[in-house]
Amino acid sequence: MTDTLPPLARLLAVMARLRHPTEGCPWDLEQDFASIVPHTIEEAYEVAEAIETTDWPALKDELGDLLFQVVFYSQLGREQGLFDFDDIAEAIAKKMIRRHPNVFAGQKEPDAEAQTKAWESHKEKEKPRESALDGVAVTLPALTRAVKLQKRAARIGFDWADAAPVLDKLREEQAELEHEIKAGSPERLASEMGDLLFTCVNLARKLSIDPEAALRSANRKFERRFRQVEASGAKTPEAMEAAWEAAKKAE
Repeated sequence: MTDTLPPLARLLAVMARLRHPTEGCPWDLEQDFASIVPHTIEEAYEVAEAIETTDWPALKDELGDLLFQVVFYSQLGREQGLFDFDDIAEAIAKKMIRRHPNVFAGQKEPDAEAQTKAWESHKEKEKPRESALDGVAVTLPALTRAVKLQKRAARIGFDWADAAPVLDKLREEQAELEHEIKAGSPERLASEMGDLLFTCVNLARKLSIDPEAALRSANRKFERRFRQVEASGAKTPEAMEAAWEAAKKAE
């Protein structure tokens, strides 16, 4: 039915068929905007993983999965008379042109940093904020949101000069956490742990490290080494520790 269509038109036709009231897929017909959100988030992370592991064939597939999420939302929007795929594409094209006068209107910026500031200035004109922190989505992963909050505060001068004082702050937060461990207050302990993590994110930011990516990398490293511990057959804590050290040395 759709074999002769251009790729994007074919994908839109496939999506429309999946949502056909009588001939569509029961699962697709049950979905709404809210129910698709977890799948969209998962697909975005799978794109990130393919890039971080330089798995380019997987990246092509994962980008297709992510594009399908946009197509799904556009189909729901069309059915409800809200918007369709063309509306989405036209809106983002206009936004990119509007926010890039350096490219489309001859207003040149000297470097990427200046362009970033100009971008934020254009955003501010379009969506005025009462606070520098307005617009940072609360649904972001906590590490990513912490970075964004810190960057927003830094724009108006609320920031450390470099990484050195952040290290001092990290030691201070560690000491406060140790105190609460001894004090035994669950609420205060959770609060101090949050402060310590927030400071770790600040340190990563000052070192130009993406904390979310760094933690994902650490997760993969732990998984890789732990699988080697399992494969060693070690059963006691001492044997498992020895196997862990052997896995570290092997890398």
